[in-house]
Amino acid sequence: MPEFIIDKDLYDIFEGMTSISSVISSIENHISQRKILKVFYNADKKKSKYNELKFLDIKSKELGFELIPASHTTIDELANGKTHGGIIAICSKVAMPILTNPNQIIDNGFYIVLDGIEDPFNFAYAIRSVYASGADGVIVPTYRFNNAQGLICKGSAGTSELIDIFECDILNAIDIFKSKGYKVASAGIRDSVSLYDADLKKPLLLIVGGEKRGISSEVLAKSDMVVRVDYGKTFKGSLTASSAATVLAFEVYRQNR
Repeated sequence: MPEFIIDKDLYDIFEGMTSISSVISSIENHISQRKILKVFYNADKKKSKYNELKFLDIKSKELGFELIPASHTTIDELANGKTHGGIIAICSKVAMPILTNPNQIIDNGFYIVLDGIEDPFNFAYAIRSVYASGADGVIVPTYRFNNAQGLICKGSAGTSELIDIFECDILNAIDIFKSKGYKVASAGIRDSVSLYDADLKKPLLLIVGGEKRGISSEVLAKSDMVVRVDYGKTFKGSLTASSAATVLAFEVYRQNR
C-alpha cells in the first residue's frame, strides 16, 4: 500500500522535472491558473537529485507547495508511468478556457486548430511540434483530455503548460480570428495549393483536421485558402493529424522567420 492516497480524478499528476518545471514556469508567467499542491521525491535520491531538490525547495517557499520525501514504491504507485525520475507533482485541475472574443488572441499571431486527434500521446506530440514552430496558441473544438494532463505534459516535453490552448467550435473560431484580421488556411486536397506556394504569412489561423474525416465543407467554405502537404512519393494515404500539423507549422515558421 502507498504511504499517500491521491484521488487521480480530482488532481493532475505531473511526472519528472521537465513537466514540473514547465508547470512552475506557466504559473510564474500567468499562463495557467494551476496550483502545485505537493511535490513528492524519492528519499533515496536526495543526493543524486540535489540540484533539482534545491530548486524545488526554493519554489515551494515562493509558490506555497509541500516538498515531501517518499519511498520509491510510493512514487511508482502515484505516478502514471515509470519514467518519472523519482519526482512527481500533485496539482489542481484547471478548466479549459473557452475562446469567445478577439481580445483573447494576440495581433499578428499564428494559431492552429487541431481537430480529430483522439489519442493523448498524438495530441501531445502535435503540441510539442507546433510550440517549437513558434505557434502562439492552439484551438480544439472539444477538449478530450481533461484526465490526461500529466501524460500530455510529459509527451509534449512540458509545452502543453506553456502554450495557450482554447476550446471553441471551428466555425466560431474562424469568425473570431477573421474579426481580428487573420486569414484562414485549411489543410486539404481538393482545390488546394501546395504549402510551399501558399502565402502563410501572419496573422494566420491554420486548421488541421483528423486523417479519418478531414475538414467539413462548411469550414472549407469559410477558409481563405486550402493548402496541401506534397509527398515525395506516390502515396494514396494521408499523414496523421499530428504529422501534418508539424509539417505545416514549420512551413509557417519558415515563411515568417
